[in-house]
Amino acid sequence: MNYKMNRLLRVMLIICITILLSVHNLCAQEVWEELAEQLMDEDENSSFQWDTHFEELSELRENPININTATKEQLERFPFLSDQLVENILYYLYKYGPMLTRNELWMIEDIDRQTIHYLLPFICFETPEKEQYKPNIKRILKYGKQELSTRVDIPFYTKAGYQQYPAETLKKNPNKQYLGYGYYHNLRYSFHYRDQIYAGITAEKDAGEPFFTGQNKKGYDFYSLYLLIRNMGHIKTLALGNYRVSYGYGLVINTDFGMGKTATLSTLGNKSRGIRKHSSTDEYNYFQGMAVSYKLAKRWTLDGFYSYRKMDGIVDNQFIRSLKKDGYHRLYREFEKKNTLTNQLVGSNLNYNGKYCELGLTAVYNVFNKPLNPEKKYYNIYYPRGKDFYNVGGDYKFFWKRFSLLGETAIDKCGTWATMNMLRYSPKGGTQLIVMNRYYDAKYQSVYARSIGEGSTVQNESGFYIGLETSILKYIKMTCYGDFFYFPWKKYLVSKAGTKGLDGLLQLSYSPTYELEMFIRYRYKKKEKDFTAEDKTKQTIPSIQQKCRYQLNYSVKDKLTLKTIADYVRINFRGQSASNGFLVSQSAAYTFHLLPLQLDLSAAWFNTDDYNSRLTIYEKSVLYAFSMPSFYYKGMRVAVNARYELNKHIILQAKYGTTHYFNRDKISSALEEIDGSTKSDLYLQLRLKF
Repeated sequence: MNYKMNRLLRVMLIICITILLSVHNLCAQEVWEELAEQLMDEDENSSFQWDTHFEELSELRENPININTATKEQLERFPFLSDQLVENILYYLYKYGPMLTRNELWMIEDIDRQTIHYLLPFICFETPEKEQYKPNIKRILKYGKQELSTRVDIPFYTKAGYQQYPAETLKKNPNKQYLGYGYYHNLRYSFHYRDQIYAGITAEKDAGEPFFTGQNKKGYDFYSLYLLIRNMGHIKTLALGNYRVSYGYGLVINTDFGMGKTATLSTLGNKSRGIRKHSSTDEYNYFQGMAVSYKLAKRWTLDGFYSYRKMDGIVDNQFIRSLKKDGYHRLYREFEKKNTLTNQLVGSNLNYNGKYCELGLTAVYNVFNKPLNPEKKYYNIYYPRGKDFYNVGGDYKFFWKRFSLLGETAIDKCGTWATMNMLRYSPKGGTQLIVMNRYYDAKYQSVYARSIGEGSTVQNESGFYIGLETSILKYIKMTCYGDFFYFPWKKYLVSKAGTKGLDGLLQLSYSPTYELEMFIRYRYKKKEKDFTAEDKTKQTIPSIQQKCRYQLNYSVKDKLTLKTIADYVRINFRGQSASNGFLVSQSAAYTFHLLPLQLDLSAAWFNTDDYNSRLTIYEKSVLYAFSMPSFYYKGMRVAVNARYELNKHIILQAKYGTTHYFNRDKISSALEEIDGSTKSDLYLQLRLKF
């Protein structure tokens, strides 16, 4: 088996090398996928779900925005555009009129090659219509665009949870076997008319969940319906069904995507974007009900929203002991936690958008049907407890020449507060200097708050951040930051109060042309954690993680993008032996000229000491699917992704990936355990556009 697998892997590597030598036949990797890799922070201790934002980028790529009619709200959807650059784009259009070609983007103040590279896939250059038609049923039905897509994931292995067991065994332990088949399946229907009307439904069944049988006779385990209408008179946005809201800088409420400290400095601290539809398969980070944004005056906007939804969790006769956020319902014990509690939420936001300042005031009240009261542990003494919660926060942003001062301060029902404040200096030439301070009281409680920080919640943390992004030579850009943080109270796996840490990054990027880009990045992180010695004594000592990545991207006339990555990680407790990890990967794409077929190939070799030194890379998959696998121990990974466009209405896409371990005869554990050293999956997707 090992001989055959090694032979297959060598063949795949030879294919990749052959493609490297055939550059005239290669097609470019999607630029927005490069963006995802650049902005992603795989070990960021955050509850933000990258796949939600990845789906939105996929949707924007399929439906480019006309740059000549773009609004501020539309441009703010792009995570690589700073607030200042959004203003510069709008000012250029106001002063000089519509752009005719992509070359005019260079005329925008402070824009650089990388930003243009990221922006181009999402925009088009069309002449604005002289007459603006008000939407009516006839025009909506005639010019609206619809898409129906379905996806199924098929595993070529059997996990322990899908093994067949005698009835007596299952009677004694009914949670020994998953209730459904081992495939994943989703179905999506979407309709949109320009950027004014969006409607659709998303349905999903995770692997192991029953389908039209047993505990789930309604078919899919999760359904999401949504309707979003924009620019209807004074109503800027109206959302019905499932939606997301985010205001200020996330200290009161944020169910949106947010990048961590490794985001580009020009976009770090961008303000949240109000009301948005929820069309993804995320089963936790959304609200259900109605939200509306009303334009009071030229610069004043008032938003209001209400939500009532059932949620998963562990509930007893008196209390809600915990909230279940993963959305899995594969076992009897998981079904016992499904829809066991309810949450109602009402909130409002008043926003002023002036020429030199932006001001916002947000208030949110939410109530559970029972008091939230998790079982007390040393680290969760100050977790949110009680039946109802309310928070009020004010956010601000002031502009003066090349300076901007921004932040938010919020309080909870007990008067405990949290604040984040940032000063940004942006001289000409793309340089960014940022100084940020945050203080999140250990007792601050907000169920839906998420913001910049080392921890995953807006609680029990203070920190000071300083970052610099600048060009040190003509084609070389330097990005660096240092974040010093402090946790006043204990944390999970940290039984000592008053711990501190440091997170630092240095990256040098070289990009002389669109066709060539390379960077080397070093990241150092030190945090105090609990360590158990061989004699069973426990102490809290510094844990040090060091990561280094070299990446090379090469393309030719938008026909080629080749990506080479070399990763290294070293992690150890102070004074203890280190765990090391290495990874090398190569990917390439090929487009047939006589067939509407595109192939993407990738291969990776990894060697790590254990799970602690695991390494993660982005891997291309079918549309709307976000793939960020982690690799540990010793092995290789190969993947093939094919996209066939039968015509403009029918698109087929498939991905096959296999991972082989050289030093493992079992993969994973418990119900997810695979008896073998190879794991292979097939992903199939059909899209109908009409």
